[in-house]
Amino acid sequence: MIGIDNEINYVTFTGALSACSCPDFLPHGKCVHALVILAGLEQNLIVNNAIITMYGLVNLMDEAIKVFQRMHQRDVVSWNALIGFYAENEKPEDAFKAFTVMRQEGVPINYITVVNVLGACLTSIHLSSLGMAIHGFAILKGLESFRYIQNSLVSMYTRCGDYDASNRIFLQLENKDVVTWNAMIAANAHHGQSEEAIKQLIEMRTAEVRLDHFSFSAGFAGAANSASLEEGQQLHGLALKLGYVSDVFVINAVMDMYGKCGEIEDVLRISPKPTDRRRLTWNVLISVFARHGCFMQAKEAFEEMVNLAVNPDHITFVSLLTACNHGGLVEEGLAYYAAMKSKFGILQRIEHCVCMVDLLGRAGRVAEAEKFIDTMPVAPNDNVWRSLLAASKVHGDVDLGRRAAERLIELDPLDDSAYVLLSNVCATSRRWDEVEGIRRQMGSLRKKPACSWVKLKDGVSSFQMGDKSHPQKKQIYGKLAELMKKIKEAGYIPDTSFVLQDMDEEQKESNLWSHSERLALAFALISSPEGSTAKVYKNLRVCGDCHTVYKFVSKVEERRIVLRDPFRFHHFSGGECSCSDYW
Repeated sequence: MIGIDNEINYVTFTGALSACSCPDFLPHGKCVHALVILAGLEQNLIVNNAIITMYGLVNLMDEAIKVFQRMHQRDVVSWNALIGFYAENEKPEDAFKAFTVMRQEGVPINYITVVNVLGACLTSIHLSSLGMAIHGFAILKGLESFRYIQNSLVSMYTRCGDYDASNRIFLQLENKDVVTWNAMIAANAHHGQSEEAIKQLIEMRTAEVRLDHFSFSAGFAGAANSASLEEGQQLHGLALKLGYVSDVFVINAVMDMYGKCGEIEDVLRISPKPTDRRRLTWNVLISVFARHGCFMQAKEAFEEMVNLAVNPDHITFVSLLTACNHGGLVEEGLAYYAAMKSKFGILQRIEHCVCMVDLLGRAGRVAEAEKFIDTMPVAPNDNVWRSLLAASKVHGDVDLGRRAAERLIELDPLDDSAYVLLSNVCATSRRWDEVEGIRRQMGSLRKKPACSWVKLKDGVSSFQMGDKSHPQKKQIYGKLAELMKKIKEAGYIPDTSFVLQDMDEEQKESNLWSHSERLALAFALISSPEGSTAKVYKNLRVCGDCHTVYKFVSKVEERRIVLRDPFRFHHFSGGECSCSDYW
């Protein structure tokens, strides 16, 4: 055992604790913590601050809070660390409460305190109730001129949805540094403005501000979220030119961008060899496999990652459980969920629970899904009940649908999805009177409209149901008629059960051919060269009958078609889909 002698003091322990501030060295950090107690330094302010920081950086907030609460003396560093880690773990209420207590105890506030509190504002509610007040507090205390606070204000207003305010602050700043530019690029990326994000990257270079890996990561995130492959490729070229292709953060961002743009071959091409991959790289790779329906590859990547002694984290398991979910691999998913805590020491979070409810529900094991919710280690949120409600629609369980909808409405009475999904459950069972009653309950709430879009070099063309506003509407509907004739001759029979309205069969079939994803498909086919891959994107889950149409079209047109919905990619070729009709 290591001895404690007079040569070891608080400076020694502070340095050792700092060296242990990552998950791989946590066991060593706990040993150092024990040695601190043996050395009689457990009430040393500087050492305790280092211990809090160490536990916070490895996401052991409970341990950090215990140390904080046992401290006889706390300074601004102690409070800043606590508030900062609450913000990073998305616990805004705890961060604001700590800030209030800090002020009540008369601890001096500095710019780091304000930056951390601003970082805890996540939504428009936080912005109106607290964020703006903190902004006012910063002005009152003369802290607004601090560059870090200005950058945090830009990020906060963007994150909370007030893009105009963040842009206004940005334009007022005379000397913008790399952090300021990065905050604004990230803002555009977050709002799906990939072209604007790349434009600002160019402006940033013109202003002779050196781009860093955060600049590129934000730009690639924008291209990924809007599926802007061409902009992403241009950005990739710029990263190559400036020598950033060896930066691990940039590599991961490029991989994620190509994956979300449907180019899985490019992901594999640029991925580092297994022995050079860090955990984040493995996470991106497993996520890409999951999104594209490559279930076995996701499992194999996970096993290879573990065999190479790279420890998974909670994000790894979100992607892994998602892969099991999309593949209907229930037993594998249950095993991975159990192994998180028992084998890897990772506590299950709400996102893992959502995956499990969806996994069980999709597989028809709805009673198990409902029971699982009762035993969850965290309180169920709206996504949990929404997943159960969606499962009740697929399997026609009206009673379960009502229970799930009631819980969802309790959490958010203005959530239109609760009413829409319950209405669809009743419509599937042809309970039209109940459907009408639910629609009356919705009142002024309006269903989020289905939208599909196609991105070409000259811009984006979007379509809603029955859309006739496109300049090429004549050619689009002409192509639709041609496709209908071809696939019916090939054996297609419309499944009108996907029309959740009380109308005759002819009207139902006409309704199906008005779906946004069919209009987008017709446009994609007439707007791209023969033999090339047609790509369509949709904001909601693809309709079951449209999925069948896509399979037939891929065969009769001899075209590869890629469809991305919010949950996954569908790759159609030769009359088959990569999802094997399970999604």
